[in-house]
Amino acid sequence: MRRFLTAAVLLLAVFGPARAATVGEDGLHKQSWFAETFLILAEDMAEAAAKGKRVAVIFEQKGCPYCREMHTVNFQVPELTDYVKAHFMVVQLNLWGAREVTDLDGKALEERALARRWRVNFTPTIVFLPTPEEMKAGETEVARMPGYFKPFHFQSMFEFVKAGAYKEQSFQRFLQHKFEDLEKQGKKPKVW
Repeated sequence: MRRFLTAAVLLLAVFGPARAATVGEDGLHKQSWFAETFLILAEDMAEAAAKGKRVAVIFEQKGCPYCREMHTVNFQVPELTDYVKAHFMVVQLNLWGAREVTDLDGKALEERALARRWRVNFTPTIVFLPTPEEMKAGETEVARMPGYFKPFHFQSMFEFVKAGAYKEQSFQRFLQHKFEDLEKQGKKPKVW
């Protein structure tokens, strides 16, 4: 019991008061700021672009321990959550769900069929959609986060996409440069 209380106090000290995530009827953790849309992805992309944002599609599944970790750890870091909310429209899909989603090519299918079509194998998986201009050039996905990333790498992936760095380099190279820049500034990143 003492270890549990110590861990709880430590988590509160590190992350501050929790920004609660609820669990929906589908068993997925929910964030109040996730986008509620008609799941017509081209329209979501256009709406996000009009607000200066990009679309990030998160696939999750009921009982996924890494999805829970994303919600109870990553989305409890205010700077990280604020960054994502400021620059991305997040659309949550259920890996096994039956809601109708219209893919970027106009094809309507269930969430689970879209997951298969997009070759989503892990949860959480975040698929970053192109801008409308990139889509016209044939892009259907600009980056993918296949599984759980700890907060530093999680936010770095969102920064990588926001900056358009995927056009010039891999995510690994982007991270290497970020570490080098922080080192030059005498800072040590908190990578848990």
